[in-house]
Amino acid sequence: MKLYTSHRAPNPRRVLWVMAEKGIEDVEIVELDLLSGAHYQPEYRNKVGAPHVPALELDDETTISESIAIARYLEALHPEPNLFGNDPREQAVIEMWMRRCEIYLANPMMMGVRFSHPALAALEAPQPEVAQYNLGSAEKFMKTLDRRLAEREFIADRFSIADIVALVGLEFGRLIKYRPPAEFENLARWMQACKARPASKAGA
Repeated sequence: MKLYTSHRAPNPRRVLWVMAEKGIEDVEIVELDLLSGAHYQPEYRNKVGAPHVPALELDDETTISESIAIARYLEALHPEPNLFGNDPREQAVIEMWMRRCEIYLANPMMMGVRFSHPALAALEAPQPEVAQYNLGSAEKFMKTLDRRLAEREFIADRFSIADIVALVGLEFGRLIKYRPPAEFENLARWMQACKARPASKAGA
């Protein structure tokens, strides 16, 4: 298998973290330069179906893109350690929080960085107002997470894909020197717990 990725891009980091948690090493890593438009080249776009990273090319040339789809595929091949839930109830709770973290935290953080980082002007024209709006939206959800994390170590009771999605989204803000508000003490404690995991270094 081949994993097409790009250094520091958040969605590929999710998959690299999942691989590290599971000890998956038999995947060839292919680095793409997004700033030069490598993901828009016809050969890649025709293979993947869209100019997105990450993408996982299987041995039969089937190509899967979208980070969560890839992570689910890897979980099916390597069930342990489990990241998506062991039974219907746990699967639903993890899915619920993973989706919330993706929609209300990770995506706005990505937009905040994308529309404000000077180097990313090669991909999209800077729009400071759009960036600030998205960062403000992300902080609203950080408040929700801070309340939830007052009662538990990880977002969905135990470490899961929800934590990976949330932490990767938050850490992408480092590109613009963003730090969550200091008042979110439970969030800060959780971030340290996630970053203490050896697998968190994958793709960071």
